[in-house]
Amino acid sequence: MSMQNRIESRLQTALAPERLLHVNESHQHNVPKGSETHWNLIVVSPNFDGKSRIERHRMVYDALGAELKSGIHALTMKTLTPQEWEEAGGEVANPAPLCLGGSK
Repeated sequence: MSMQNRIESRLQTALAPERLLHVNESHQHNVPKGSETHWNLIVVSPNFDGKSRIERHRMVYDALGAELKSGIHALTMKTLTPQEWEEAGGEVANPAPLCLGGSK
């Protein structure tokens, strides 16, 4: 199973997100072609209601524990409640920091 499928499966099971956008940004880094090591997530879940940003991120880290130990090198995320998503009009960006390592 690809890392993308594992991420989606684990987050669906743990957080039941209403929206899940997951982008493999590995190609922007100094890694072998075809790598699945750098990910950018936008997760919209009612499970985040009443939770701080740190608590939400911990929930994602808990869901992806095995993947973080065996393949994911970098994870950028934005975690929103459905209400926050609606208030933003579905226009949510999550720009990742530029790669500062390697030859890129």
